[in-house]
Amino acid sequence: MSDDVTARGPRPAPASLHGRDAERDAIDEVIRRLGARLSDTLVLAGDPGVGKTRLLQAAAAAASAAGLRVLTISGVESELPLGFAALHHLLAPFLDRLERIPGPQGDALRRAFGLMHGPPPDQFLIGLATLSLLAEIASDRPLLCLVDDAHWLDRDSAQALAFVGRRLHAEGVGVLVALRESGAALFEGLPVRPVRGLRDAAARRLLAECVAGPLDDAVAERVVEQTDGNPLALITLATALSPEQLAGHTELPVRLPLGVHLETYFLGQVRALPPATRELLLVASIAPAHDQALLWRAGELLGMSPVDADPALAEGILLLGDLAGGSVTFRHPLIRAAVYNASTPADRRRAHRALADSSDPVLDPDTRAWHLAAATAGTDEDVARDLESSAERAGLRGGHTAQAAFLARAAELSPDAPARGGRLLAAAGAFLVAGDIAAVRRLLDQARPMLHTPVARAMGERLRAAVANFDDRVAHAPAILMDAAAALGGRDERLTRVMLREAMETAMVALDHTVGTTPLEVARAVLAVPADPAETAADLLARAFATRVTDGYRAAVPLMRAAVAELCTAERLSEEGMPLALLGGLAADELWDEQGRSALLRRLAASGRESGALHALRVTLTMLAGSELRAGRIAVADGHYAENFDLYAMSGVMPRGGPQWQIEQLVWQGREQEARAAADQIAVIAIQNVTALVNQAALAMTVLEVSLGNYREALDRARPLFDRDPPGNGNRVLPDLVEAAVRAGDPDTARQALARLEERAPISGMPWGLGLLARSRALLGEQTGGAAEPLYRQALELLGRTRMRTDLARTHLLYGEWLRRHRRRGEAGAQLRIAHEMFAAMGAGIFTERVRVELAATGERVAPPAAPVGSVLTPQETKIATLAAEGATNAEIARRLYVSTSTVEYHLTKVFRKLRLTSRRQLRELFKDGPAD
Repeated sequence: MSDDVTARGPRPAPASLHGRDAERDAIDEVIRRLGARLSDTLVLAGDPGVGKTRLLQAAAAAASAAGLRVLTISGVESELPLGFAALHHLLAPFLDRLERIPGPQGDALRRAFGLMHGPPPDQFLIGLATLSLLAEIASDRPLLCLVDDAHWLDRDSAQALAFVGRRLHAEGVGVLVALRESGAALFEGLPVRPVRGLRDAAARRLLAECVAGPLDDAVAERVVEQTDGNPLALITLATALSPEQLAGHTELPVRLPLGVHLETYFLGQVRALPPATRELLLVASIAPAHDQALLWRAGELLGMSPVDADPALAEGILLLGDLAGGSVTFRHPLIRAAVYNASTPADRRRAHRALADSSDPVLDPDTRAWHLAAATAGTDEDVARDLESSAERAGLRGGHTAQAAFLARAAELSPDAPARGGRLLAAAGAFLVAGDIAAVRRLLDQARPMLHTPVARAMGERLRAAVANFDDRVAHAPAILMDAAAALGGRDERLTRVMLREAMETAMVALDHTVGTTPLEVARAVLAVPADPAETAADLLARAFATRVTDGYRAAVPLMRAAVAELCTAERLSEEGMPLALLGGLAADELWDEQGRSALLRRLAASGRESGALHALRVTLTMLAGSELRAGRIAVADGHYAENFDLYAMSGVMPRGGPQWQIEQLVWQGREQEARAAADQIAVIAIQNVTALVNQAALAMTVLEVSLGNYREALDRARPLFDRDPPGNGNRVLPDLVEAAVRAGDPDTARQALARLEERAPISGMPWGLGLLARSRALLGEQTGGAAEPLYRQALELLGRTRMRTDLARTHLLYGEWLRRHRRRGEAGAQLRIAHEMFAAMGAGIFTERVRVELAATGERVAPPAAPVGSVLTPQETKIATLAAEGATNAEIARRLYVSTSTVEYHLTKVFRKLRLTSRRQLRELFKDGPAD
């Protein structure tokens, strides 16, 4: 075998696409949907050189032929740290249309692009603004956006485009994304089509098309086998091998220049070019592809001119773009990467310096600062300060990933160790907001030796506790925060108070599994610090739960009531630390204050959407789903869960285990086996860390066992909650425990649970708690000969004042069962029919069946229930219909749900058709049970 490869200028790539029928069909379907004024998204994922760019080119040609508008952008590795750079490039030609989209959205994009000052725009508003602007661009003709090399998009742009892709429906907007498989996580939740190497026949046809002369079958077989059908490798080998080698007259080289050797082959071509051309290629590999003026200004500073590009153009390394005589681009991204990676550090610094000096310090200070930093060897405080300024601007634009990147590089350039440590902490905080927990850990480890003051060390430990929360190690967070507060020694009273508050919050999640301390120790530490005169809702909650732990329920009620009221009325809600919804919801549950719970969660959801507090909003939506389930609005709860998972997908951090987070919904829908599997999974993943989730599962499974008549099993599920008495859940389990114990023949346990309920429900004074107390007294009265009937009627009257339709329906069921046992069949049938109608309307499967059996025992047959609205409509349709029933306009619904008005109109049309409605008044009647939280 020979080691020789003849390198020559490349032949033009073949015009045809071989072996890509499936991919072309998928792309054609996207274009067909756009022509019908619908929308679609498709992600093409595959190795370098596999043909993703060619598929996008084919899509552009087909879309243009169909009369569609086509927009194209490509990710550039050098722009990764520059927040919203790619998004700005995509939308820049249409920024004059920002006046046509809702004002807050237009302002969000202006702030993201640095075109106006103001508070940082939230992530969702930027995504919605992008969606609205693309829909506006598509209003005259359908639009196809092509995104190549998306793995090199800056994270902020990628998140905005992924957000758009998940919400497209009826705008006439399509998004085709091409990326390496390693970058697919950026676009989680979107349909992905893997692009592999060509099959043998297609690969041979492509190879033959690229070869001018004869092609030996054995040579073709070996080339196809060793390239694994990678089209770029095939085309490159057709160029690299001599006609004699391809014809089989001369031996092939021992190692073919393919796969990982493609860069080596490309570099061989580059090294044969004149020095000035090679230097120009290096600058081009760094400069933004869309800013050709910057490239030529930097080239001029280095003594080059556009003529120096000619040798690279002649060899096919560079290609002429759309602007004749000025715009050039690399033939393939691998060549760009090869040029940059093979350059010396000194040459890179020289190129970056030229780009920095060519960047406008007023119009584009961030690009200048980034290139100046890349041009700096060693440390430089002046450059570090410039990067800090860029980080501040990025934060104001909502570009937290860019902010973190600027700060991390500023830390590297800092000559002073304390300043470096402070910048590392600031970068870690920005990465925490951006959701990059691996980067937070790495920076905290780097910063630790440089944190020389107690305050700096405490701030570092506070970030470590936050990382523990993200890592499902919340049980470790209270001790980290307690130790940090103790080490602070009162040097910073505000920071001490904040850390103790966060220790209390995390202790309430971990409860008795808290590691290294106990909830009681944390509670005492919280109460030992004087209350802040400017106490926030979060501070109130921390003191309320600390009081609950140290002094019991009665002492904590006034503080909990004050905290719930503050969450419902405060002018400003700040999500710092544990999401307010978690302890706020538990406090409302402690009070049986279902109205306060609903109100505070609605406010927190609105606040989370406004501020872009992603993690807090996810928790709030989960809590809201629970409220809707208790109100019997299972379909609306499903909409909250769907939105929640969409937000997880947007953040790139999906929850572990999936449906176990919806265990309460699974129970109410009667999906017994799925609920049991979810409970088992929760026991595995959460018991050592998130005890609150385990308690939620125990509550849900108690309801399941009661619905099935498995009272002994329900008793076993509920008794540990009664013994531990966790805040919120400890109260909610009491009526279920009374029912399970009475039916299981355990009057002692029933009396114990009732005694606690009799102590607490009157203190709270809320109809929900008092109604459950009356029902529980009635149940125990059945066994002791007490007057059960007036208590059942009292329970019905009290619960009828609440939104808790599940508890109201269960009370009708229990009262009906009591009447039937007392041979009052007519009255029993009336109560049972009410319960059956209520459960059937909810879609509460197992309870509906239980009531049907009871009715059969009275001699009454019931027809199968009509399908509830939730089973007819999709979760998105239910959500939109509910908001429309509240009186929200289409534009308001679009802002609330982060979709376009076209999508709202499309879904409402389907809602009216499915439900056979003709007016929104009819919609209000159908959804009259209360607002969608």
